[in-house]
Order: sequence, then structure tokens, then C-alpha cells
Amino acid sequence: MPTYHEIMTTDLGTLTKAATSWDGMAKKFHGQEVAYKRDVHGISTGPGWQGLSADAANRRFDITLREFQSAQAEAKAIASLLRDAHGQYVDLKGKLTAARDEAVKAGMKVSDQGVVTYDYEKLTEGERGALHHDPDYQQSVQKAVGSWQDRIDNAVKVVNDADKGVEIAFERVVLDSDVTDGTMNGFNGKPSGDIEKYEADELADIATRINSGDATPQEIKEAQRAFRDNGRNKEFNQMFLDSLGASGTIKFTNKLSDLSHGGKGKGTYAALQDDLAASLSLATKDTDSSFYKKFRADLQKAGAQKYDLDVTGDKIALSTGHGQQARGYQSLVTLMEQGDGYSGQFLKDMATDIRSAEDKKQGGNPEIWDLRGDFSGKDDGWFANDPLDGVLGIMSKDPATSTSYLDPGPDGKSDNLEYLLKERDWDHVDTSHWAGKAEVTGRDTFDRDVRTGLGLALSAGATGLVPGGEGDELGRHTAAQTRVMHDAINLIDYGDADGKHGEDPKHMRVGRADEVLAQDDYAALRGPLSQALADYSPDAVDIIDGDAPGGRAGKADIHGNGDDSQIQNSRGSLLRMMRGVSEADDATNFERIYQAQQGYMSEELMGKEMPNVTAAENEGRKYGEVVGALNAVGGDVKMDVHDAKTGDAANTRFYGYHVGGGLITGIPVIGDGAQRLVDIGLNQWLAGVQAEEGALSKEELSRGNEAAQDNLDAYFEKWRQERHMDSTTGDAAAREAQQGYVGGRQIAFEALRSRT
Repeated sequence: MPTYHEIMTTDLGTLTKAATSWDGMAKKFHGQEVAYKRDVHGISTGPGWQGLSADAANRRFDITLREFQSAQAEAKAIASLLRDAHGQYVDLKGKLTAARDEAVKAGMKVSDQGVVTYDYEKLTEGERGALHHDPDYQQSVQKAVGSWQDRIDNAVKVVNDADKGVEIAFERVVLDSDVTDGTMNGFNGKPSGDIEKYEADELADIATRINSGDATPQEIKEAQRAFRDNGRNKEFNQMFLDSLGASGTIKFTNKLSDLSHGGKGKGTYAALQDDLAASLSLATKDTDSSFYKKFRADLQKAGAQKYDLDVTGDKIALSTGHGQQARGYQSLVTLMEQGDGYSGQFLKDMATDIRSAEDKKQGGNPEIWDLRGDFSGKDDGWFANDPLDGVLGIMSKDPATSTSYLDPGPDGKSDNLEYLLKERDWDHVDTSHWAGKAEVTGRDTFDRDVRTGLGLALSAGATGLVPGGEGDELGRHTAAQTRVMHDAINLIDYGDADGKHGEDPKHMRVGRADEVLAQDDYAALRGPLSQALADYSPDAVDIIDGDAPGGRAGKADIHGNGDDSQIQNSRGSLLRMMRGVSEADDATNFERIYQAQQGYMSEELMGKEMPNVTAAENEGRKYGEVVGALNAVGGDVKMDVHDAKTGDAANTRFYGYHVGGGLITGIPVIGDGAQRLVDIGLNQWLAGVQAEEGALSKEELSRGNEAAQDNLDAYFEKWRQERHMDSTTGDAAAREAQQGYVGGRQIAFEALRSRT
């Protein structure tokens, strides 16, 4: 292992000189080949020597001739390895030199042995005195020295990692690659001049030994080094995975899963699995490469095959589920969940191929992923028993890819969204029960985390935002994003992408989004879809108050307008969706939608011109209608979970927070003026919602809501003050808001209670 001093003082030019000498060696072997072929090998092939002895001699002479040829190939490969090593060393030495120079520039000294100290000689007398008497100053100096020392040491470590790779290459290049060529330990007739090729082959061999349980601790360390040294080298990772093949990769990750979830050294094997995931991510970046095409073709076969894995085999003891195996795609997606940065095309190809394996219409088996036992939660949730849902979850980190995969397209040719929301079998848990001494197969059911990936991908694809991240400014969406949102709402509510607008107007479809999303197997859709609905507040508000291009009834398709496209679902669908996603214990999903729409309407009220009282009244009516509908939806949610917390929310600002005191994730961004307008107080707003609780179920729509009325009055009074309007205008807007509120309540009642 070269030290700092050796790295900085070694003459790397000797490597290129040696390479030139090895090229000369190859030429000399070529000369010997020519002479041997002419003066010796030719004797056995000429007319002067025939018979058995000539045949025997010819076979031996052939071997020797091939050895001369192999010697040339080996010499040329060694020359290439020397030049490859020279290039790596020069680059890494340059980085070490740059680190040293930057350290010196920052006020450090770096010794010939690479030891970093603070350069006190550059300080003035006053600075030395200050340093001597100031403990904080001394601590900052020590911290800076430690930081620079770490950087120098890490740069040396990188050189050592590369040096080990060079060592491996030179050890392997001289090994006879063909044991059937007639020689024992002869010259290598098929050598490589690429250091990384030998490192990749060595790593693949170690992976095989890990699979069989024969790897030594030193080999484990070598695997870690190889990944560390070549983590950013696409060619290395492609060669490594190509050596393993798709099936070998699956076996390797399964073994790492077993080792990282049981026994000693869990952390070591978990880290190796992270490295393997990073290797897969980098190797599959170029989806046009020959490696990718071959690996994908192999994976299409291996992905449907069964493999041993402890988490599945040990799931059920002494029953039909004991010893069950995992499918290749389940294992590979489990691996992928340990990494990130995957190519969008790779993710879409994976989703396409997994669907092909399960979709009956494409010749697949809908029960291919079925297993006994639950694979969710803290203990076993890491295993991707539903690989398509797993890929969708990974895809959600790349919103553009999510949109591309889920978008039906302007011509409606892609059916991925419809398949996922309408046709797919999501029940992948086999069940059974005992009838006497016999075990009887039961109906399939679902895991607790069913549709988790779908929910995340829907949110990302519809909004262009990573689910759970920071909210964006309120606005419209691209046509592709809008199609995802529009069709998702209709498919969930009406079971058809066209919504209630069927081909036969006499048979209108019935909307049931609130009932569908209330089901346990749709629970994972609620949070992500509430974020999407919050992001679509401009569209939703326009639909509820009747200003949308498609009106309140909606249309079968979107209002396409480039990046300013709009959904055109029916008002009833939107309200049922809002109610459905709010089916949660803490009602945070409802709060997110409620506050987002309040924020959007406040921005509109702060920005619109109000030339006369009539304009203010119109805006007041619209605002009241939307708030009335929202409050009624919230009243249908079990808002009593807030009761114990509402008192603590008295001084909590309204926008972006919920009664638990924490931030609401994914809340859209609004301006300061709108924030001041809605900032009456969180518990005051929610009191108006809570006052509606039970009204819908008891059909007491005639009952007043004093809390909501007070909120409306306070809101429009604040609006009047912010806009510097006269009291007549503000009072008129407030009165219209009160009337609109009553109508909004009725709207929600019809959407949630009637079935047309």
C-alpha cells in the first residue's frame, strides 16, 4: 500500500517506459512466431513427412505456435495495463496534490509524510495571542486541521484502492485462460488490457463464493474495496453484472438479504447490498447499450423464476407456506429499493416487464407474486413481494418518469393507469384455514402496505413533485400531468376514465370514490392523493364554484392548454375524492386540502380587481360556496379526533399547520398577502368545520353554523382592510359568502349522499 510520501515522490513515467518495453517484447515474440512457423511448424505440414508421427508432431507444433501467439497477446495486454495504471495514478496523484495545495492555501502545513498541522508562522503576534487565550479559536483550528487531514487521508486511500485493482489485474493477466489448449499454466491467449475487467471478474467470483458461504473475511473486504474503487465507473459495473448475469445477480442479492437480516455482520452485508444496488443503477443508465439489452432479456426470464430466500421460506412454519421461494423480480425490486438514481427508461421497462409476467391479457399469471404470510411493517416490509408496486414507489422519486408511465396520452393508447386502478389483481397473499386435520386453501387477500407505491407514483405523476416534499407555488399543470390526475379521479370514482360521460347517456355511471377510498386496501392512496388534490386547488376551486372550462358537470377529457391545462372532472367526483382521502385517523389529509384551497382563494381575492360592489359580491358568493362544500366534507369526517388538541392550536397559524402542532407536508406555497388573510387562527377555522359534524349524516342542512359564519365575517373584514375597501363593499361580499356557504353545504350533501 503506497504511502503519501511514496505517491508524491514516485516517478510515474517508468510505467509508460515499461509499457513500451512490453510492446517491444510482443514484437520479438511475433518474430519468433514467424521463424517457428516457417522453420519448424511447416515441416509437419509439408509433403516430406507423412503418417502418424507427422500427425502427432503437427499437434504438438500447433500448441507451440499458439503459445507464441498467446505470448504476444499477453505482452500487449500487459503494456495496455501499464498505460491504464499510469493514467489512473496520474489522475489520482493530481487530486492528492490539489488537496495538499488547497490545505496550504487555507493556512495548513503538510509534511512529506502527509501529516497536516496548522501553520502558526503565518500568524501575526496579535493573532497568536488571540489563539493562545481563546478556547473557541483553538477548537476551530483543531477542527480545520482534522478536516484537512481527513481529506488528505481519503485521497491516499483512493490511490491505495486503485493500486489494489492494478495488482489484481497483473495477477490475473498472466493466468492461462484456456485449460484445454494443451499447456498447463501457459501464456494467456485471451487477455484484457483493462484493469477494471479483471476487478469485475474478481468481484463476480467473490459474489459466487458469498452465495455458497465460502467467502473469507479478506474477500469480503476486497468486495467492499472493488465497489468503493469503481463506484462511478459504468463500464466496470456493466462488466461485473454481465459476469454474474441476471440470475446470478438475483442469487447474490438474495444471499445478501439473508445475511443482512440475520446472523453476524448484518451491517457489512447490508452495505454490500447498497453497493450492489448502486452498481445496478449505474450499469443500467445507458438503455441503448448492448449490455442493457442482454441483461434485460435475461431478466425477463430470470424475473419469473423462483429462488431461495429466507424471508419467504421461513415465513410459515409447518404449513403449505413453509419453504416457499421468491420470484426473481421480487428480489430484484427489493434490491432496487436500497438504491436510487435509476434511469427512467429502466424503471418503465421494469414496470412493463413485470406487468407482462402478471397480466393475463398478455399471457401472464395474475397470481405469480402470491405468497403466504404478511410482508409489510417493520420486520418484513423491506421485501418487495409486490414488485410492480415496488417499482412504482421507486418511480415516484422521479416525477417525470411517473408522469410518462401513467399518462394515457392524448390518444389514450397507454392503458397503464387503467390497468393499475381498474383491472389489476392486488391480492397477493395466499390464505388457508384448517378444517379438522386438513388445510383448506382460502381466498387471496392483501398486505397492509398494498398500493403504497401506486399512491406515491400517482401523486408524483399528477403533480410533477416528489410526494412528501415541499409544496410548490399554486398553478396549473402540464397536459400529461393533468391527464394522469383527471383519469385517476374518474377511474377511482366512476370506474371509467371518461367519468360519468359514457357512450350511452341513459346509463349514467355512479360515483363512489368516497366508498372506494374508505376501504382498507386503498388506505395507502389517501395521503398521496390528498397532496395531489391540494396541488390542484386552482382546478378544484374553479370546478366547485362553476368557473371551470368544463363547468360543474365536467367533461370526459381534460382542458388541454400546454402547461396551463386543467382537469375537468365533475364537481361531485372531486368532493367524493376529498371525502375519500380524508378517511384517516388524524384527518391531516383533509386539513391539507382545506388549507390549500383556502390559500388559493385568498391569493385570488388579494390579486383580483374589484371595480364595484357587484364584483365583490360575486367573489364572496364563490368563496362561500367552496368553503361551505369543504366544511361539509370535513363535517362528514370524524373531526372529533381534533377535540383534545384544538385548545393547544389557539395560537397556531392557520396555513401549513395541523392541530397536532406539526407542519403539513406538501402544502402549496402562497404569498404574504394571502397568508395574512387566512391567518385568523387554526382552531377558529376548524371550529367551523367541526360545527358541521353530523349535519350530513342527520340531514340537518337547515341547521345554522355560527362558527363558520363568524369566520366568514372575520375573513372578509380582514380582506376589506388589506385591500383598503369601504365597509359597504366588504359587508356585501360577506353577505354573499354567507348565502354561498348554504349552497355549498347542499352541494356536498348531494355529492356524498345521493347516487345518480
